[in-house]
Amino acid sequence: MTYIKFDKTKLINLEYSLNKELIRSNRAGSYASTTVIGANTRKYHGLLICPMEDIDGENHVLLSSLDISVHQQGAAFNLGVRKYPGIYEPKGHKYIRDFSTEPIPHQIFRVGGVVLRRENLLVEEDDRILIKITLLEAHSPTKLTFKPFLAFRKVHALSKANMFVNRKYKSVENGIKVKMYDGYKSLFMQFSKKAEYVHVPDWYYNVEYIEEQKRGYDFREDLFVPGYFELPLKKGESVVFSAGLSEINTKTISKKFDSEAKKRIPRTGFENCLVNSAQQFIVKRNKKTEIIAGFPWFGRWGRDTFIALPGLTLAQNDLKTCKGVLDTMSAEIKDGLFPNIGHGEHSVLNSVDAPLWYFWALQQYHEHIDDKELVWKDYGKKMKVVLNKFKEGTHFNIKMHDNGLIWSGEPGHALTWMDAVVHGRPVTPRIGFDVEINALWYNAVCFTLELAEKAGDKKFVSQYKNIPNLTKTSFVEMFWDEKKKYLADYATYEAKDWSIRPNQIFATSLPYSPINVDIADSVLETVRQVLLTTKGLRTLSPSHPDYIGRYEGSQEQRDNAYHQGTVWPWLLGHFAEGILKIHGKSRLAFVQKLISSFEEDMSMHGIGSISEVYDGDPPHNPNGAISQAWSVAEVLRMIRLTEKYKTKCDSNN
Repeated sequence: MTYIKFDKTKLINLEYSLNKELIRSNRAGSYASTTVIGANTRKYHGLLICPMEDIDGENHVLLSSLDISVHQQGAAFNLGVRKYPGIYEPKGHKYIRDFSTEPIPHQIFRVGGVVLRRENLLVEEDDRILIKITLLEAHSPTKLTFKPFLAFRKVHALSKANMFVNRKYKSVENGIKVKMYDGYKSLFMQFSKKAEYVHVPDWYYNVEYIEEQKRGYDFREDLFVPGYFELPLKKGESVVFSAGLSEINTKTISKKFDSEAKKRIPRTGFENCLVNSAQQFIVKRNKKTEIIAGFPWFGRWGRDTFIALPGLTLAQNDLKTCKGVLDTMSAEIKDGLFPNIGHGEHSVLNSVDAPLWYFWALQQYHEHIDDKELVWKDYGKKMKVVLNKFKEGTHFNIKMHDNGLIWSGEPGHALTWMDAVVHGRPVTPRIGFDVEINALWYNAVCFTLELAEKAGDKKFVSQYKNIPNLTKTSFVEMFWDEKKKYLADYATYEAKDWSIRPNQIFATSLPYSPINVDIADSVLETVRQVLLTTKGLRTLSPSHPDYIGRYEGSQEQRDNAYHQGTVWPWLLGHFAEGILKIHGKSRLAFVQKLISSFEEDMSMHGIGSISEVYDGDPPHNPNGAISQAWSVAEVLRMIRLTEKYKTKCDSNN
């Protein structure tokens, strides 16, 4: 059964096809991404994009695209698609007759009497892409040529023609290896059968990426083609092209393709799509297990890691990977904070909430394991370090005040998840007492006390036992308004911000809540009426003068809209959890409807995944990164929450 479907008759229509993107990553940290017709519309697109640890640790585009041409009876038909100023050339999309995601993404082309299938497959634990070409129909001798377009540059940059490129190559088994610049690893391009290589190095100028143009970035680059390969193919025969950072035994290429294809989780249903997408965010490299925040341009983010971790791992009962991530991140605590972005000396610690989400992730892990003493044994010391630093004070004015609440922030820095900065100034600075930070703080202290009491840590208990009641009382006094029926977004000693934002929902969903059921119910109802959409929660009430309903335009315009009305799917997880905690079975159908609203997205934007953000205004078009870890994770967690509450209700009947 085909779950993700496309209109075959519209595939040749660029307006229909170019906004449908594919992403496939692997455990090694590499990824491949393009559109369903193979036309790259972003600088982040490419067939082999790998982390270059010897250079900067960032992802680099090596193989941008591979043009395949069919030669018959003296005529050549190029199946590639590329945009240049004012024109698409070649126009291979006009030969596409079908596209499917199952069992792996593949296209069907028809050129006269020739019918050809192209399948792209990224190897799971190796920096390698395999492309299989099968000649399904042919009425006369057929020859294929393969022309690789190379970039060898960081994903955020663009390649420009230059005199420094290394035009040389070395022959390897059934192929060649090339290295455009010093410092890079060689790219090995090989075939499963013997192919002739013709060396004609040349630059192709002014390749355009329309999505970068829309986003206000430089959108033209020059790509380098070292030459081309050619080989004959008979009807019913297949050939597999391999591009990787190491040489491969060409006799094993076809078997490698088949074995890798069998590992794929079939996208034959909504949940399968999400599970398939979820495992792509997990990277296991250099004895570390990490989570990529989103594709195609995000790396590892501390905050996103802890928020996404339960949905990506525990929702699939993958305790080993969950612990691997927790162990990796726990080793990087510095002054009570986690790296928001970066690693080691290059890490940036500007996240007040990442350490507090760490406790929530540990709570979720604790709930899933049999040995309840393991969390305290493995992570208790780290937990105490974080709480002590927050209590005593650490960077960015993060400190518990005498009222038991956490104050954070300083001019020029955005420390919460609402972290957009324009011209050096945070769009939503939120300096003071932030509502979600203090809900998370209360939860973290209570959870740690729970474990410490069971472990007999009397010293910690004596130091913290009075804080929860103090924090709880101060929280209600600081944030709640009986007349408004919702929580302030943040406060100082002089003023309170009563903008209706989604940050208040975490006080309703966390295992330990500083508010009672009546307040939580009022908060959720306000959020439902004002912020809820079919794709997530708006970040600001539409009635607010600063509301921006569409996420579009230049980087400055997009950053200004990022948390001023833009919809975020990940917020739905905690909204739904708050609803179910209070109303149980009576709201199951409501939550299930929220989940099902993402089914239509499986064939939009990032195929088989969920986007980073959506427009605040209807029809809530997808935007931002085409596949976001916490978006996928929280919808998966919502599915498990509904199963949990349904089981609980059924057992009570």
